Amino acid sequence: MACFLVPTTEAIVTTIIKKSTDKKETNNPFINHIGWLNNMLWGGSALLAFEHIWHGEVTPWFPFLTNAADPESASVMLKEMATNGVGMALLVTLAWAFMVIISTQLAKKKQPEVSKEAAK
Repeated sequence: MACFLVPTTEAIVTTIIKKSTDKKETNNPFINHIGWLNNMLWGGSALLAFEHIWHGEVTPWFPFLTNAADPESASVMLKEMATNGVGMALLVTLAWAFMVIISTQLAKKKQPEVSKEAAK
């Protein structure tokens, strides 16, 4: 129905954050790797949108979402957005957070090795 709108909205927000922080140096690994989250969200949203278009749930005419035409269907659509859409967005964000944590830990492990070699 419209579950892809939630990760798309998050992707828009992460794009704005990425654009505003691109030129700034920061030690925050989450800000440094927000591009990963951005790509994951845009890619997943595009695939979900394509799937919804393929199944005829999104149309090129107003109201664009077939379930937004009547109030009863709209409530089902909003419930799906609140459950499936939010769930997908949270799952992608959590996967990204774990990726950032693991990559940061791996980078810290490699850093002492480099300093030992430099000391020789």
